[in-house]
Amino acid sequence: MATVKPFKCVRPNPDVADKVAALPYDVYSRAEAKEKVKGDKLTFLRIDRAETQFDDSVGTYDDCVYAKARQMLDEDIANGVYIRDEDECYYIYELIMDGRHQTGIVACASINDYLSGVIKKHENTREDKLQDRIRHVDTCSAQTGPIFLAYRSNKVISEAVNSTKTGTQPIYSFTSDDGITHNVWKLDDPAKVEAVRAQFENTGSIYIADGHHRCASAVKVGLKRRQENPNYTGEEEFNFFLSVLFPEDQLLIMPYNRVVRDLVGLSVENFMSRIRVNFHIHEVDGPYAPKEKCSYGMYLDGKWYEIAARSNLRSISDPVASLDVSLLQDYLLGPILGIGDPRTDKRIDFIGGIRGLSELERRCASGMRVAFSMYPTSIQELFAVADAGRLMPPKSTWFEPKLRSGLFIHQI
Repeated sequence: MATVKPFKCVRPNPDVADKVAALPYDVYSRAEAKEKVKGDKLTFLRIDRAETQFDDSVGTYDDCVYAKARQMLDEDIANGVYIRDEDECYYIYELIMDGRHQTGIVACASINDYLSGVIKKHENTREDKLQDRIRHVDTCSAQTGPIFLAYRSNKVISEAVNSTKTGTQPIYSFTSDDGITHNVWKLDDPAKVEAVRAQFENTGSIYIADGHHRCASAVKVGLKRRQENPNYTGEEEFNFFLSVLFPEDQLLIMPYNRVVRDLVGLSVENFMSRIRVNFHIHEVDGPYAPKEKCSYGMYLDGKWYEIAARSNLRSISDPVASLDVSLLQDYLLGPILGIGDPRTDKRIDFIGGIRGLSELERRCASGMRVAFSMYPTSIQELFAVADAGRLMPPKSTWFEPKLRSGLFIHQI
C-alpha cells in the first residue's frame, strides 16, 4: 500500500522554465558549480549550491550558505520567477534523450512508506552528504530536487499519463543545453487523479532508483518536524517528499565503469595469469563494451580485451554477489588489485557510462593504468536486491537522463 499524493506545486513561470531548470546539485564540484552559475541570475543551481554566492573562504556547509539559499528562493517567488498552483494535482514529466522517451509522474510520496519499507532503497548514504541536504531542506522549508522512484508498470497509470499527454498542452516544453528535451503536463482531471492515486495504493513496493541522500534527508526533516509539532496529524506536507515515479520499462540504466591507478606491483603477465583463474581473456580490436552479463571490457597498455566470467561465477545466485559489479570486485579488483573498500580507496575511480569508452582511454593516458567497462545493472537486479532488503555495492547504477531541479518545488 503506497501513498502517492497530488500536491500544490511551486514551479517556474513558463517564460523562464528553461533557464531555471538545472542538473542535480551533486553532479558538480564546488568549482564547477561556481563557474556554472557565473552571471546566471535564474538557474536553480545557485539555490541548490548557494556556496557559489560566496568566495572560497566561506565553507560549503556554513550556516550562511543555507540562509542564502532560503533568501534567494523567497526572492524568486516574490519576484514572479516562480508561481504557486493552488490546486492539488499530479504532473507528468517527460524526458527525451536520443529519441528515447521516459515519462514519469511528479507527486509526493510518504515518509511513512520509507520508514516501513514500502519504499525500498538499494544504497547506503554518507553522513556528510546527508547532513547537507537536511539543512538545505529544513532551512528552505522546501524540497527542491525530486527523488527518482521506480515502480512496476501499471496499465491504468499508463493510460492516465498517455491520455493527458495527447489531450492537453504541455505547460513546459524545452530542450536543455545537453540536448535533453523536457516536457511537462499538468494532470488535474479529478477522475484521472483519483485513478492514479488508487493504483499506487494497490502497489506493494516502490523503489528508489536515484536520490538516496535527497530521500533520506527529506525523511529526517519530516521526523524533525514531527518532534517539533507533537500534535501533528500525518497530513502536513512535511510528512511527504517530492518524487518523480517512472515505470520500470521506461528506465535506462547505463554502466558505471571503473579505472584503477596501478597493478599493485604485478607484471602484466602475472596480472593476466591471475585473472585467468576465474575469467576467460582474449584481445579485441578497438574499444569494447560488453554485450551480456558476466562479461567486461578491459583496457590496459593501449589494448582492449574482453574478459568473461567462468562458469563457477555465472552459477552464483545471491542477488548481490551475482551482480557484475560484485563479481569484478570480489574476484578481480579485491584479491588481485588490492582494492579493499571501493568507497574509500583512492586508487580506484568511477566513470558514468554517459562519458563513453574514450574517457576510459583518456584516464589511462593521464594517471590511471587499467580500465574496466561494465555491462549495465538491470532494473530487475535492482528490484531483486531491494526486495531482499540488501544493498548494492557502490557505483552500481548510472541513470540517464538526469531529472532537473527547480522545475517542481514542494513546500513543507
